[in-house]
Amino acid sequence: MGIRNEQILEIMRTTPRHLFVDEALASRAYENTALPIGFGQTISQPYIVAAMSEALFVSGRLDRVLEVGAGCGYQSAVLSQIAGRVFAIERIAALANKLRSRLHELRFNNVRVRHGDGFLGWAENAPYDAILVAAAPVGVPAQLLEQLAVGGRMVIPVGRAGSQELRLLTRTAAGIEEEILERVSFVPLLDGTS
Repeated sequence: MGIRNEQILEIMRTTPRHLFVDEALASRAYENTALPIGFGQTISQPYIVAAMSEALFVSGRLDRVLEVGAGCGYQSAVLSQIAGRVFAIERIAALANKLRSRLHELRFNNVRVRHGDGFLGWAENAPYDAILVAAAPVGVPAQLLEQLAVGGRMVIPVGRAGSQELRLLTRTAAGIEEEILERVSFVPLLDGTS
């Protein structure tokens, strides 16, 4: 499907997606489709997880990665295998608690989880080499851009339902470079917590 990075493909092949969905959906875990994880949220389709990860991982291992909208923790698990440290934010407390436990059980020990507002990011651990946003705001949140290191990359779906684009933003010494990767469909990025 266009994913060329062999390390990302191997991580996708070996990360147990069925452990991140409800047992009733485990038989569908390896279909290339988004699946419900409760609370009106979904686990992204494997292709999107791989494409977003590949867009961030272009020049070797990343030190510090921020993930916004961690959901069930599957993308966190994938990122933890290409990053020294992953800082994952989830706005829904029940999902944050569940993903924290799941990642601990599966020994993805380089992921820290916070129940919080993704629009705000996680400033005390910035700057980040990469930021992955797994829900769509209408526009790119300025506070997230401020937490991106020079040379850092952010992959983020932007737009309203039915007209979203996956964008890659790169911070340079001169400012932000932006590239549109493809059309996508994500749940909206909401502010606050629940």
